[in-house]
Amino acid sequence: MKKIITFLLLFSTLVARPQLPDHVYKPNIRTVKLYKAGDIYSYPVMGLNSADLLELHFDDLDASAKNCYYTYLLCNADWTPSELQPFDYIRGFQSMRITTYRYSSLSFTKYTHYQATLPDKNCMPFKSGNYLLKVFLNNDTSDLLFTKRFMVVDTRISIGAQLLKPFNLQLALSNQRIQIGVSTTNAQINAFSPQDLKVVVLQNNTWATAMMINKPNIYRGNYYEYNDDAISFPAGKEWRWVDLRTMRLRSDRVAKIVDTSKRVDIYVQPDVERKAQMYVYYHDLDGIYTVENADGNNPDWQSDYAYVHFTYVPPGNQAYPGSDLYLFGELTNYTADNASRMTFNPDKGAYEGTLFLKQGYYNYSYVMVAPDEDGRNRITLANTEGNYDVTENTYTILVYYKAFGARYDELLGYTQFSTLGSRR
Repeated sequence: MKKIITFLLLFSTLVARPQLPDHVYKPNIRTVKLYKAGDIYSYPVMGLNSADLLELHFDDLDASAKNCYYTYLLCNADWTPSELQPFDYIRGFQSMRITTYRYSSLSFTKYTHYQATLPDKNCMPFKSGNYLLKVFLNNDTSDLLFTKRFMVVDTRISIGAQLLKPFNLQLALSNQRIQIGVSTTNAQINAFSPQDLKVVVLQNNTWATAMMINKPNIYRGNYYEYNDDAISFPAGKEWRWVDLRTMRLRSDRVAKIVDTSKRVDIYVQPDVERKAQMYVYYHDLDGIYTVENADGNNPDWQSDYAYVHFTYVPPGNQAYPGSDLYLFGELTNYTADNASRMTFNPDKGAYEGTLFLKQGYYNYSYVMVAPDEDGRNRITLANTEGNYDVTENTYTILVYYKAFGARYDELLGYTQFSTLGSRR
């Protein structure tokens, strides 16, 4: 009897194990990228029942051939799993094997590069909403390699959005307020109350700072308007960058390259605090990185890896009291954790951090974590980068609908705009 109880407890633990979005579970898995087919700068959003395709790429540093499979998990607007079973939203097989892979060449670092085009016609999501792409070994969903977010939208709701100044004058020079108008006239839905719609706003496709709005400020029939300082984002500044597309020559952001027969070490020029610096506009990638190779090689399986050393020099060469410093961007999965934490070196009076990165072009920022007015820990750029209201940012607006008695949130509206063309 004890063995049965122990087994049931273990089984329930495995079933209840949270599956974190955009999370890598194995240290040998690197450079996970998912984007619209043919567009390395895009976010993975596809239309329901459309011909849209996504590209998946990742590397395995074990450098061996493995049986990698993938499936989909339908989630609600807040990325909690829906109540539906896989056969309720996947048409065809419940999992598919990744059959395209190639061993690296012309690089010190040995790895196996895997890629796939999604969705396969034999494994197709057929409901709109948030999805987690789950990649695992040997068709065993408990042996996860990583998860990656993507979305399927059934565009039935019209969205209008514009950039405005915050009502609070203290935020006028540092924040960007988004006014949103939602029309359900052509959606053919029965929204019994304004709370049946959820609106999510992303700045630069960053879920760590996303806002969810459950109640409109104005509600007239089929029109919903969301318009107050609750939808106000600290604007930040243009992202810092480092060009690692070649490891033979130094870019102007690289201080030194140490190339031995065993590894490559790249030292980025030291960074300093920018909050008091004048704002300068330049084109950035809004926080993402791209895998590229300027040496004339295939970027997917002929690019090398390097230990990239970042240095941040705080004012007066003194550590920030009571707060840690983190590298932030897609290169750290937009997370403030042990892997992205910078370590203060008192002998040099600077923070130091090292990441193992593939050749490419990288955006990044330095952030801290501080409690907001509600007592929740939030990522902040205020002390390290500063916030300037005319900074170019990309905003994504998602509108979800959950019908009365439904078991998941449908994604019925999607739009995206840059602040460069939406100023008022």
